[in-house]
Amino acid sequence: MHRPLALLVLLAAGDAAAADARVERVASGLALPIYAVSPPDESERVFVLEQHEGRIRIVRPLQKTVDPDPFLDLDDIATGGEQGLLGLAFHPDYASNGVFFVSFTDASWATNVVRYMVSDDPDVADTASAELVLRLVQPQANHNGGWIGFGPDGALYVPLGDGGGGYDDDAGHSPIGNGQDPGVLLGKILRLNVEGADDFPADLDRNYAIPLDNPFVGQAGIRPEIWALGLRNPWRASFDRETDDFWFGDVGQDTREEIDFQPAASPGGENYGWRLREGTQQTPTVGGAEPADHVNPVYDYAHAPGECQFFGSGSVTGGYVYRGPIAAFQGLYFFGDFCQGLVQSLRFDGTNLTDFTDWTPMPEFTPDVGSITRVASFGEDGAGNLYVVDYDGELFRVPEPAGPLSAALALASAALLARRIPRKSPPRFW
Repeated sequence: MHRPLALLVLLAAGDAAAADARVERVASGLALPIYAVSPPDESERVFVLEQHEGRIRIVRPLQKTVDPDPFLDLDDIATGGEQGLLGLAFHPDYASNGVFFVSFTDASWATNVVRYMVSDDPDVADTASAELVLRLVQPQANHNGGWIGFGPDGALYVPLGDGGGGYDDDAGHSPIGNGQDPGVLLGKILRLNVEGADDFPADLDRNYAIPLDNPFVGQAGIRPEIWALGLRNPWRASFDRETDDFWFGDVGQDTREEIDFQPAASPGGENYGWRLREGTQQTPTVGGAEPADHVNPVYDYAHAPGECQFFGSGSVTGGYVYRGPIAAFQGLYFFGDFCQGLVQSLRFDGTNLTDFTDWTPMPEFTPDVGSITRVASFGEDGAGNLYVVDYDGELFRVPEPAGPLSAALALASAALLARRIPRKSPPRFW
């Protein structure tokens, strides 16, 4: 039996009335929220996924309200611990075409990515518009991944877990582990062209095109959808809206949690090591020689003592590079940990990691009511405001500090990037 879980935190431009409360509660009563996102260029609405209810709710943070009727209510949703409604991606041209995509685990334990359109009512999806993009059966109930998102190149990125169980060697797993087997899609990040003609017309479970510049196109024995491999359970990813770099967390087995990074100029094909590596270390019992093409995480850390519901004693939550209105946060990558209730940040310039900060005890992340305890996800709206989704039913807003800065925030402000990387302009598929 699972407790009702939910919480969001918005880092937004200042509200003088909130100067004494860095985090302000603006809504409560959400059920098992697992992700929050807004359509491109929109910040008035935040779309929150209720994991086991299969609902997408609209939160209006400025009004401190949650719409009574869901934007979308799905049937046939699996309700095991890590299963359910897990991902939502608005098309980059959503304002003009109304297209969005959802990711969920159905009652038969299959991952589904489905395309929808909004109805004539902007607050209600058109359920009749559903079109399957991808369906993939999962051998176990955990490690569903679930985040989906459009890259700056117009491709849809789909991170997938290794199929669940433990150590990537249970029933339904390759002899070398799904993460390292290039002939299976599990344990990978997929990169799909959802705008092109279907490359698999005879396969009802694959309705997309393969980008011709995917790294393994034309290579025998390697699935052409694969963009990166060697993943256990990639939990929440994002693209830096200024540099186009790709970030994601990968949940560890028994000892390490990791944050992974892929530079914008990457042609893909990175091997992040699982199941041979857990973080920067050899995986106990199943670890072997380090893959020749292994890419170490930007940051990894040890599990904390104690137990954690669903996920063990540590479970990393990937986040976002902050590009919103708070000057002191610019360029900091915010991430968390579900089990330990952490909110942390670091800065990475492609080579060096600096400015690591634990914000958990800081006043900027101390709510006026309630507490941040189960960081299930981060989110970002169209204006770059940052959200934190916690397993506890509340929505919090973090205004821009109007009073004196804490020592940590003052340090972050002094460490702003002196150099900005020019944003590239890659071709898109539409």
